[in-house]
Amino acid sequence: MTGIRSISHIALGGNLPSDVGSPRFTLSAAISRLSDHGMVIRAISRFFSTPCFPPGAGPDYVNAAVTVEYDGSAQQLLQELHDVEASFQRVRDQRWGMRTLDLDVLSFGDRVCPDLAGYEAWLNLPPEEQVKATPDQLILPHPRLQDRAFVLVPLNDIAPNWRHPVLGKTVRDMLEALPEAESREVVPI
Repeated sequence: MTGIRSISHIALGGNLPSDVGSPRFTLSAAISRLSDHGMVIRAISRFFSTPCFPPGAGPDYVNAAVTVEYDGSAQQLLQELHDVEASFQRVRDQRWGMRTLDLDVLSFGDRVCPDLAGYEAWLNLPPEEQVKATPDQLILPHPRLQDRAFVLVPLNDIAPNWRHPVLGKTVRDMLEALPEAESREVVPI
């Protein structure tokens, strides 16, 4: 551990049941378990229902966001999140597929990882490449957070004024830039 506590934002989602029950119960249990993995919970968003994409491809998702303090590196945080996912039967066999639990590091303080050039390469990756390419290192801030209502709506609940260290926009700004129809699909439950 580094001895320096960082504030991080984490997105949670799932649309398949785990051994604790429905996705809503899984997310609740996962949030509780974060403190067992060295995280201090500072804020929890409401839970939201988000349509599966493409429509009809599976059950709707439950999404949320949390703000945590963590005393370790961004890579250590990611490993802790993967351990929590595994404890809820998360299987990584399909990118962007259905899952019991998905925990994504959205931000780690104001760090840009691996560096600005590496971040911008992932930020500017064409959509058809996003589906195929998987980074071999942690990219921060999450390179798609500004494009996803299912991330921004819950994050806006707890950190509307967090400013993206590369784009310079707040969560509120990024959410307002999305098509209104996308934001309306993410509804509190």
